[in-house]
Amino acid sequence: MTTFTLSIVRQQLARLSAHLVVALVALIVIGGATRVMEAGLACPDWPLCYGTLLPYRQMNTQVFLEWFHRLDALIVGIALLVLAVVSLIWRRLLPRWLPWVSFVLVVMVALQGCLGALTVLQLLPSGIVTAHLLLALTLVAILSGITQCLQQPAAIPAPLWWRSFSLLALVAVMGQCLFGARIATTWATQICLTRGDTCNWVALHRSTAILVAGAVLLFVAQALLADGWTRQQWPFLSTAVVLLAGQAGLGAATLHFGLSQPLITTAHQLLAAVLVAVLAALAARRPEPPSVTPFIVEGSTLETCHG
Repeated sequence: MTTFTLSIVRQQLARLSAHLVVALVALIVIGGATRVMEAGLACPDWPLCYGTLLPYRQMNTQVFLEWFHRLDALIVGIALLVLAVVSLIWRRLLPRWLPWVSFVLVVMVALQGCLGALTVLQLLPSGIVTAHLLLALTLVAILSGITQCLQQPAAIPAPLWWRSFSLLALVAVMGQCLFGARIATTWATQICLTRGDTCNWVALHRSTAILVAGAVLLFVAQALLADGWTRQQWPFLSTAVVLLAGQAGLGAATLHFGLSQPLITTAHQLLAAVLVAVLAALAARRPEPPSVTPFIVEGSTLETCHG
């Protein structure tokens, strides 16, 4: 098998993985829009919707959101299965961990489907909805990391502080997302704005957001202050800062408008999912190995060697 063929296989799998990240982010956003529009039970049965694959007679905005959310989930599941099968067929030419991780992802998306079913059948329980989001964010993070690993076949491990700080920022952001989801699914914000109850949870969410932002900014500052490879990652690092600033603005706007603007709330969740993907990509990025420079001796080209 030629190196060219191996490169093509890796490129195609990396492209599939990147598309899956986009599809999963869209899935999270559609799920958030479904919750904001109170369309979580628009399809009263599962896996069908009103007993059919396409409920065109009952179709409205709420039914469309729930139906399209399920369709996107089905597409993601099929694509993950393709990734697992292809990585198994070409396992001798790919990283040893890829087939195993791919099949774990298939199991995870199957579990995600079960949680989605329970969400409908159990009438939107807060714990299950939060677990549903946790699994989705985990899938985004893993696939974003896989994309970077496949795009960098020849690389050396990143510095320990880079891996530690990036993973800390990633875990912090995911935890903040879950905290926000828990508050949203228990309607704590609405109760706080209307009756003044449970405002402690909203205030705590705001306080933890400051700590999470600090963790991300600390990682970015350390990376930009260091020399060499870490500073070269500035496009990813600056994107993380922009997303963080956008999250802060959208969070403030959500409270200012009293959750009356679904687009703002949905955009808030969109930026959170994209930020998870960017931080996971940063955690998986690795420096390229130093190239060996040949030199000329009496007309002959020799490679540098160490003995």
